[in-house]
Amino acid sequence: MVIDRRTWLQWAGAITLPAWTQPGWSAQATTPLHPQPHLAAAWTSIDGHQVGVLAPQGSPTRQVLSQIQTPTRPHGMSQALDGSLLSVARRPGDWLLHWQPDGTVLRWHWIETDRAFNGHVLHSPDGRLVFTTETDLETGLGWIGVRDGRNLQKITEWATHGLDPHELTWAPAGVFQQEVIMVANGGIPSRPETGRMKRDLNRMDPSLTALDARTGNRLGQWRLADPRLSIRHLAWHRHANGHTTLGLALQAEHDDPAVKQGAPILAVWTPSAGLKLADLSPSPLAGYGGSIVSTTDGFAVSAPKSHAVGRWQVNGHWLQAHSQREACALAPHDNGLWVGGLHQATWWHAETATAITLADAGMQIDNHWLAL
Repeated sequence: MVIDRRTWLQWAGAITLPAWTQPGWSAQATTPLHPQPHLAAAWTSIDGHQVGVLAPQGSPTRQVLSQIQTPTRPHGMSQALDGSLLSVARRPGDWLLHWQPDGTVLRWHWIETDRAFNGHVLHSPDGRLVFTTETDLETGLGWIGVRDGRNLQKITEWATHGLDPHELTWAPAGVFQQEVIMVANGGIPSRPETGRMKRDLNRMDPSLTALDARTGNRLGQWRLADPRLSIRHLAWHRHANGHTTLGLALQAEHDDPAVKQGAPILAVWTPSAGLKLADLSPSPLAGYGGSIVSTTDGFAVSAPKSHAVGRWQVNGHWLQAHSQREACALAPHDNGLWVGGLHQATWWHAETATAITLADAGMQIDNHWLAL
């Protein structure tokens, strides 16, 4: 049976209740063992794809505080000033979901027929606008959709001057003379008829692009020497002296498996030095950075294909790696780091680790989560 979008939303709206109101959930699920952290997350289980809020430090019956079923796999998310969240479908995606941490669905929004969402969304600092990375399905070119934060309708769109735009982030005050959005152009060519299938990798053109947040004008663009290193995810680190460095998680797309296995997964950018690769890790990290966050001493990049989280100093010098099965989602919290992996969450703090089995043995945390 084929279900159209309207029917799916009617069906989903009937079941997307907070977890504690659903049959079979503990009545105590609203009360975590500790007040923090609550993690807004996306995951896959035997019941399909969900977004919601987890409290992984609790007992299994208290870990899932809310959940909403989604039609396809979710990817990135962003939190608004009022505490509500936006989740977006993994590329090539067609839906945005506006929701409350208690599991209330505020709004579903479907993308225009000639565009596809690329997995990440960003609120403006005042919450009035929402920015989404998108691909033109006819040309394959990258765009930023500028949307009304109240109803998610598109106001205008800006070229990213590249292919396959993925994550986007605000540049901190002082990096540029105006408000700027930094965009990671992954650079992988695609066509609507092939979906996520990678094609014509010899034409890859990844780049980091700076766009004027008022006009969309390009203010700068930087590339690595190796065009097979796709730029995917972004995180800012603020130094004690007030200076900032942008960390970029990379995804290698080399034809030679050995080259791909040993490829770097982190680059760093500063206004003065531009874009450069970080140190290679002593042990290969399979050329795949799943997520990146700023830490107290630099950057952490998850490497799910090598079951590790790599850590670097802010200047790109290697520190160490932590082991975790299919580690991917990262969330800094209280001078430590929550890492989501296969059926498990791990709290890393002061070189010690506490591993916690997730509520559902079939639960697989997706690439990203946020500490609320």
